[in-house]
Amino acid sequence: MNVPFLDLKAQYAGIKQEIDAAIASVLNDCQFVLGAHVREFEESFARFCGVKHCVAVDTGTSALHLALLAAGIGPEDEVITAANTFIATCEAISYCGAVPVLVDIDEETCNIDPRLLKAAITPRTKAIIPVHLYGRPAPMSEINAIAKDAGLIVIEDACQAHGATYKDRPAGSLGQSGCFSFYPGKNLGAYGEGGAVVTSDDAAADFMRLLRDHGSQQKYHHDAIGYNYRMEGIQGAILNVKLKHLPEWNRLRRAHAGRYRQKLAEANLVLPPPDDDAQSVYHLFVVQVDDRSRFQDDLKEEGVGTLIHYPIPVHRQKAYAHRKWPSYPVTERLAGRIVSLPMFPELTDEQIDHVAAAARRSADL
Repeated sequence: MNVPFLDLKAQYAGIKQEIDAAIASVLNDCQFVLGAHVREFEESFARFCGVKHCVAVDTGTSALHLALLAAGIGPEDEVITAANTFIATCEAISYCGAVPVLVDIDEETCNIDPRLLKAAITPRTKAIIPVHLYGRPAPMSEINAIAKDAGLIVIEDACQAHGATYKDRPAGSLGQSGCFSFYPGKNLGAYGEGGAVVTSDDAAADFMRLLRDHGSQQKYHHDAIGYNYRMEGIQGAILNVKLKHLPEWNRLRRAHAGRYRQKLAEANLVLPPPDDDAQSVYHLFVVQVDDRSRFQDDLKEEGVGTLIHYPIPVHRQKAYAHRKWPSYPVTERLAGRIVSLPMFPELTDEQIDHVAAAARRSADL
């Protein structure tokens, strides 16, 4: 049996008529950049996240950049984030001329370890970006308490956490703003690039809307030096369709995670922790294994696709080689052990059982 890591064709097949009609409506309206379809999505996604505003943009990286600019982050400021994240989190900090400061992670959740936050704060620290990695919210109560005491702004990197909750509050509503990516493989994915910032801060939302469109509120009148971070109309229309299905897709992901956990309970693997205050949407189902290379080869032989998120930590990347970094022992150790198993709503029980059986055979050798 072949089990791909991700099957976007299966998702499209299930909603084909709705998607095709949405795309046709954009072609008929010819509102290809921003426009009514994007505004409709912004209103719907703001409600979904429990906030007042959604500012739709072209990528999750742009969302992070705008959120930082709206928070007043500038040259030589320091922004703390997790050592285990995709490079875009740090890139957005660097775009502002600010300095990314990394904090190691909790070995169980793979999210930022709040016990290490206070030691990373300096007089130059202006903000914290917790990353809700793999779809599991970071420990926001502890993070927000530390940030409040230190007078810091909290911006959520929720790019993998569409619909996740922390103490029954949606990801994206737990800081000054929350940033999302709609890259095609995300729980809520566009058919191309896309992103958004959500916030209840009126001034921040207005500022980000200004900057995303060349600093312009009126055509050919530019009040600031801005960016071309606009969302395309077709992506807004597609996201409008898919947002209606997201709660059910997330429910299925949680069910799949439960079945994986049941089938792999006795295997020689470290599994993701069960939900507690943080309710994951399992963008990824990540296990830890001793011999990853052999494990991946074994699963490939049995038709199972796997990926690694992420094999090289940010502080080990050539792009940031100019910085002198301390050691991040948990991040560095887990970078050699983590493997992402297939996870998408359309997985069948038979596929999950096949993946689990192959994983058990390999891990228990």
